[in-house]
Amino acid sequence: MNLPTPYLLFIADAPHAKTAFGIRDWRPELCIAQMRYPASMLDLDLPDMDFDEAVAAGARSVLLGSAPAGGVLPDRWLADLERALRAGLDIVSGLHTRLNEHPLLKPLAKALGRTLHDVRRMDDRQFSIGQFERRPGKRLLTVGVDCAVGKKYTALAIDRELRHRGIDADFRATGQTGVLIAGGGIVIDSVIADFVAAAAAELSPAAAPEHWDVIEGQGGLLHPAYGGVTLGLVHGSQPDAMVLCADPTRETIGDFDLYPQPALEECVLRYTEAARLTNPAARVVGVSLNTSRLEDGRATALVEETAARLAMPCVDPIRTGVGPIVDVLMTL
Repeated sequence: MNLPTPYLLFIADAPHAKTAFGIRDWRPELCIAQMRYPASMLDLDLPDMDFDEAVAAGARSVLLGSAPAGGVLPDRWLADLERALRAGLDIVSGLHTRLNEHPLLKPLAKALGRTLHDVRRMDDRQFSIGQFERRPGKRLLTVGVDCAVGKKYTALAIDRELRHRGIDADFRATGQTGVLIAGGGIVIDSVIADFVAAAAAELSPAAAPEHWDVIEGQGGLLHPAYGGVTLGLVHGSQPDAMVLCADPTRETIGDFDLYPQPALEECVLRYTEAARLTNPAARVVGVSLNTSRLEDGRATALVEETAARLAMPCVDPIRTGVGPIVDVLMTL
């Protein structure tokens, strides 16, 4: 993708801002400032600016840094987005709502000579199902107990560690934030269901025997709403290695309180069984815990306890790094 950067990160009044935090953490050079509403509890530790101030500081686009429930554009944001266009900024969006089909924003952007960038639009892509034959190269897929548990951060950290060790590797983005970080990829939940596995296969094509594709996972196999996209990603990517990601502070599936968090042991079993349909050698090689809500001592103890219980490396990609997992990859 060729998007006009740097960005003013628009977090408005959203309770979560995965996209904004992801861009800030992994592409800080693309971030000028943040814009948030007075009631917002989020802070990216960036300067607060309005649209005119951001343009004066060099911003070229507003990036919608949060995704409300269902990925739908809230009507309460429209007045501000219109002001952003009038200030001379493009708008970059990873929402399911297509800005280029919006009855107010599309004609205004056209009249002002501004561009609306829908990152999540995949309906013009064609994917060939093929035969799911095994292809050369090595592949790691981050998989989750739940959504928003660290699959993207873990994949990015593993890719960075592999490169640091001189190993040929590519991060393969499958979500809108990952695509914005990497500059390319396939937003897998925007692909027609029949072609999710084919898209995953195309995303990680045949490569040199020692090359690693590190594929960003999505959803969770045991998630009541998003398990389908996860399964297609598992089958199509044909992972040699999987890293199971979890948030140990959760008791239920995020936003689905009727469903308890599945046990790590059950997830290891289910993911291994699913992945071996297209790669009989697939296995889970480690666990990545998001311990950001825990104090240092408790986090360290939990990482060590989990590693001992599951007999495989356990890390927090931010607190501990992913070295122990990459050590295992070097043996595959």
